[in-house]
Amino acid sequence: MGSFTSAGGHGITAAAVDPETGALTVLGSTAAVADPSFLALAPGGEILYAVSEAEDGAIAAFDVTGDGAPLPAGEPVLVGAAAPTHLTLAAGHLVTANYGSGSVTVLPVGADGAPEAATGVLHHRGNGPDQDRQAGPHAHQVLPDPTGRWVLSVDLGTDSVRVCELASSTGTLRVHTETALRPGTGPRHLAFHPAGGHAYVLGELEPTITVCRWDAESGVLVPLGEAPVVEPGADGATYPSEAVVAHDGRFLWAANRGHDSIAVLALDPSGAKARFVTTVECGGQWPRDLTLGPSGRRLYAANERSGDVTWFDIDQETGVPRRAGSIAAPSASCVVFG
Repeated sequence: MGSFTSAGGHGITAAAVDPETGALTVLGSTAAVADPSFLALAPGGEILYAVSEAEDGAIAAFDVTGDGAPLPAGEPVLVGAAAPTHLTLAAGHLVTANYGSGSVTVLPVGADGAPEAATGVLHHRGNGPDQDRQAGPHAHQVLPDPTGRWVLSVDLGTDSVRVCELASSTGTLRVHTETALRPGTGPRHLAFHPAGGHAYVLGELEPTITVCRWDAESGVLVPLGEAPVVEPGADGATYPSEAVVAHDGRFLWAANRGHDSIAVLALDPSGAKARFVTTVECGGQWPRDLTLGPSGRRLYAANERSGDVTWFDIDQETGVPRRAGSIAAPSASCVVFG
């Protein structure tokens, strides 16, 4: 579990998972890097990578093979940009989305699993209609498509998603296509349908999901329509944070900060349509992250402002989550499973 050390978080916390109940038991924590707000596991699950969401942004690697707190595996490596908020592994490289600088950084992974010096920084260009939040680019997420051929970068500031090619020989990115979304939606995160032919882009500035068709052959993302992630007329400002798709592709869940809820959307068999069903309380305040557990039968919400991680059992017929438990996790920001 990641957290913001600048707001009282413990850094990176390791926990054991009860396979029967989904309950978490804390094993230990490390604050070896500042504000490790997002985490990703290497293949095999022995190395954990964390961004350091600071002005001098960095990536750090940790050994998670032990039974306690993660152990630093080498020194943090600068990404050459401010406030990295997300990272992913692609073609033997680590790729970060740098919110503060509006850029994406590529770093090779060494033989020991540790990140090496950055080989490329791709700078986004553009803005959006919200001058407070969209005066310039703000890359918020990077992830490979299901084929591993493309790297997608979701930019809140430019209302767009860039589809990039990663040259593994040079460790550099090149923009292949850019998909414009409705101005002012502020796209934050994207999730793919398990069949691979559709993707869902969650807006942060407007509580919506944009359903898109994904063509992996041509590397083109095409918006098809939108669905809300809160009830019509919902009170107060809502800032969605994360979208998760069920393993069988029947449901999509979205975390809503401000509204402090988890939205349930039903997907049609093709994945081309999303229908809002309901929301349930997130179990705390300001759910920054939402993660599907290993079995696919539970959701875990990292509630940043109430300082907890809450888990939910999912009704397999309706997709509606039911609160099952929680643990204290000050300034929680991310949950990953190994």
